[in-house]
Amino acid sequence: MKGLIQRVTEASVTVDSERVASIGDGLLLLLGVDRDDGEDEVRELCRKVIAYRVFPDESGRMNRSLADTDGALLVVPQFTLSADTSSGTRAGFSRAAAPQRARTLFEAFVAEARDALGSDRVGAGVFGADMKVGLVNDGPVTFLLEAG
Repeated sequence: MKGLIQRVTEASVTVDSERVASIGDGLLLLLGVDRDDGEDEVRELCRKVIAYRVFPDESGRMNRSLADTDGALLVVPQFTLSADTSSGTRAGFSRAAAPQRARTLFEAFVAEARDALGSDRVGAGVFGADMKVGLVNDGPVTFLLEAG
């Protein structure tokens, strides 16, 4: 399981011209589910995302996490993070979880994050939809996190 986190001052997801989720200060998480992922990876990556220190402390150092701040989390399913790009000029997707399995684990991740942070601090994209994701990357600060 992979998560690309971006520290943002705002982020949103739009589907069919309708905004389905938005946040202010916090993290945008693009979530990729690999074929061998399960509930253990959901819990591990969720803990890592919430505890990862990307927000500045009083000295301006990245020493604070979502758990330490009032920041929000916007989780967007992103199957292309599971792509094999090691050869050629076209990605392969044999590493990605099957759609129903990926949906189940995406929904489990969102539920885990809502349990940890509160449902008012966690927004989500729509699995399988053609989404338009808007964001203002703060810094920019972007990290690729992995579980499993």
